[in-house]
Amino acid sequence: MKQLLGTGVALVTPFTSNNTIDFDALENLVNYQIENNMDYLVVLGTTGETSTLTKQEQQQVKDKIIEVNKGRLPLVIGIGGNNTQALVEELQSADLSNFTAILSVSPYYNKPSQKGVYQHFKAVAEASPLPIVLYNVPSRTGTNMLPETVIQLASDFDNIVAIKEAAGNFEQILELIKNKPKNFLIISGEDKLALPLTLAGGAGVISVIGQALPKEFTQIINLGLAGKSQKAFDLFYKLMPSIDLIFEEGNPTGIKAMLHKLNICSDIVRLPLVTVSTELQQKINIFVDSFKK
Repeated sequence: MKQLLGTGVALVTPFTSNNTIDFDALENLVNYQIENNMDYLVVLGTTGETSTLTKQEQQQVKDKIIEVNKGRLPLVIGIGGNNTQALVEELQSADLSNFTAILSVSPYYNKPSQKGVYQHFKAVAEASPLPIVLYNVPSRTGTNMLPETVIQLASDFDNIVAIKEAAGNFEQILELIKNKPKNFLIISGEDKLALPLTLAGGAGVISVIGQALPKEFTQIINLGLAGKSQKAFDLFYKLMPSIDLIFEEGNPTGIKAMLHKLNICSDIVRLPLVTVSTELQQKINIFVDSFKK
């Protein structure tokens, strides 16, 4: 899965002042990624506020991104959930012909055991027509997918090809990299750990900050993949404050505030999320003005 090496970006869903999807801004966002060296796009992930989109809106977002992308970058589609049977049925019925892989989050809310997590993804793997990227994000799901569970899944199912790892535990990352099957990819799900993960033998990142600063962040990860650690960290340290800023009041509220400053889309989010405070917007504006000099 060389198409998943480097920097992917989890796209936001822009909204208008009427709280409808802003398709013009979505087109601008996709073109901005492509024109600034992004490697692949992730559609309908957490950052896309997918849980607040209707099924019709989700289809409209997919269709628009496919239309604008025109096959220029690989597309990864977020398809996950905590109802295994419903997820299996979706995978069996959906038109996935324009996508390279599926990003599937570990079941949330139910808090399954490791055996339950394994059986869930076993069913997903057996139903999926595309390669699968597991997504481990305990801060949102309530359950950590342990390295031994991930390695077992990767070993047992050829179409489970990668994991987006966002547990925030670097010891866990190293264990995954050390014990993974040869061609299995470890992808950072956290922007701050993306460079050290890549230098340790990982495959890059699915980023949030990358969609605001795609040219700079892809350069950092490419340097990491090339083993040029000093130059990569020199660039990363200049960008690093932005990561704290965009997550200070939650995701995707922060990244939308930065995209708003860059005139790419509005900062509007759907309830229960709210836009960032005036104080944080000012800090983001100051960072962007300084960084872009």
